[in-house]
Amino acid sequence: MNKANSMEARDIAYLLHGNTNAVKHADIGPILIERGDGVFVIDTAGKRYIEGMSGLWSVGLGFSEKRLGEAAKRQMDVLPFYHTLAHRSFPAIIDLAEKLISMAPVPMSKVFFTNSGSEANDTVLKFLWYRANEMGEPQRKKIITRNRAYHGVTIAATSLTGLAHNHRAFDLVVPDVIRLTCPHFYHEALPGETEDEFATRLATELEEQILAEGPETVCAFIGEPVIGSGGVVVPPKGYWEKIQAVLHKYGILLVLDEVITGFGRTGQMFGCQTLDITPDVMVMSKQIASSYMPIAAILMNERVVDPIIQASDRNGALYHGFTGGGHPVAAAVSLENIRIIEEENLVGNAAAMGERLLAGLARYAGHPLVGEVRGIGLLAGVELVTDKAARTALEPAGRLGAMLAERMMANGVITRPVYDTVVFCPPMIISPEEVDMILAAFGKSLDEVLAALETVPA
Repeated sequence: MNKANSMEARDIAYLLHGNTNAVKHADIGPILIERGDGVFVIDTAGKRYIEGMSGLWSVGLGFSEKRLGEAAKRQMDVLPFYHTLAHRSFPAIIDLAEKLISMAPVPMSKVFFTNSGSEANDTVLKFLWYRANEMGEPQRKKIITRNRAYHGVTIAATSLTGLAHNHRAFDLVVPDVIRLTCPHFYHEALPGETEDEFATRLATELEEQILAEGPETVCAFIGEPVIGSGGVVVPPKGYWEKIQAVLHKYGILLVLDEVITGFGRTGQMFGCQTLDITPDVMVMSKQIASSYMPIAAILMNERVVDPIIQASDRNGALYHGFTGGGHPVAAAVSLENIRIIEEENLVGNAAAMGERLLAGLARYAGHPLVGEVRGIGLLAGVELVTDKAARTALEPAGRLGAMLAERMMANGVITRPVYDTVVFCPPMIISPEEVDMILAAFGKSLDEVLAALETVPA
């Protein structure tokens, strides 16, 4: 192993890592990333990797945008910290709130800031309950989510998330969560069912669940335009139109989690524009500041926020907020980040490079290990199988995906396995040549995994 005082040994001694097997980590230690350069990150040994996941779906501007650091320094020199509680405010947060409202693709009224998407989704649920109480509907506390959704890992957000590994051995403390079928045609469609029939069936499932629970008890439906951390699941055409029709019929709010899809990732500024969705609440984070600073925003329309405003008067104040929520440095960095996205037409680049990436990945559809290639904008997923007809992979689930992700890293591209889907979400600044580097590494890694499977017993 490493020397006792090495960086790796100190990491093992002092850090507890998220999404990591802590026992295994003590044996193998960390991969130490030291520097960033555009779409690349460089480890302490000097090896360069294309960061095919933008860190955590988030570094839209890449890892060396000097303008963001300069914006942070300017704000740090003027006002390094302040808060927005108890009638306090400051220019940067006002400018950012105004900018987000002006950018919103549907009419929005107010913005509330938190530090992360998980905190934001917890806050949304609290606000929905608070609103229901103010409206004299204390029974309206149930919320609808979907299997394989990801909405965070704080206490309430974990309950909204629909991934089993995020639930395993944790207590789920929100009792009134209604879980629906994941809109993944490849796995969830019935034999002979068309995409339109599948979408209709899922809308019928939604309506039946609402009626079974009682429409007067349901406060909202929360969903990602495209399911991200659940494997880049793009819903079938017509799905969101049918889902929204049911929600409108019963007066149920729509909360759209744009944490991954916002700020250009789907080829338009927001995922709701790409998929023609009209939300009542939008949750944003990650690419709002390219993760150079932690920040998240909740946008609410008048229908949602007006009762909350009235409740704050009735109760003396809105007794909710965070010390760092809407931090001035994070606000300044977000404003500069959005300015760069607009000036450099990175939304257009995401659309063009996403088309190139998806077309390149689709060329491997006939490979023995590829079951499905899917994506939208600069988001892509390749589901791996060992049996194409059965649409199954190795046991245990995730083994094949992990093998490919390991080979891709060895070949200079960082990606992420979601069970047996390898997902891609590179920075929006990526060039055609860098997209081609990802594709070349993917093809090479596929062949290496196939060769390994042919020589090693399953």
